[in-house]
Amino acid sequence: MSKKDQISQQEYVKKCKNAASTGNLVAQNTLGYLYLNGQGIEKNYSEAATWFKRAADSGYGAAQYNLAVMYKLGQGVEQNHTESIKWMQAAANQGNINAQNSLGNMYYQGLAVMQDYEVAYMWWLLAEEGGAKDIQHNKNELIKKMTALQIKNAKQSAQQWNVKH
Repeated sequence: MSKKDQISQQEYVKKCKNAASTGNLVAQNTLGYLYLNGQGIEKNYSEAATWFKRAADSGYGAAQYNLAVMYKLGQGVEQNHTESIKWMQAAANQGNINAQNSLGNMYYQGLAVMQDYEVAYMWWLLAEEGGAKDIQHNKNELIKKMTALQIKNAKQSAQQWNVKH
């Protein structure tokens, strides 16, 4: 990276910090991402979680998803599956396809939640409708384990979710 690129990256971080400190949710999430990945700033998971939480508390779906992942992995925060599910659910309910896909995985595997194939299938349907890729294989494998009634119920739940959200 050239010296000019470093200066412009430092300037970007500075502008992002200024916007984040004034309550700009996108900037807060971006700053969290910069801390998480050490881009233009020293990597700091705790700072990343702090900035994601600020934006998440204000209802920003991308930050809710990012915070959920941090709680799931215990990065910058104490690992807490209950908090992870809470934030993942909040992001999924805003249509975040990454959160919807993750919830599908969690319900399919019974990770931090009670295993529930209907709920897993519903979240995967919603994620796929939202544009998530590579979910068809998961759905096909899951269908093999479900009854026709469970599939019907999952599809109805997805339709009801769409009406509500």
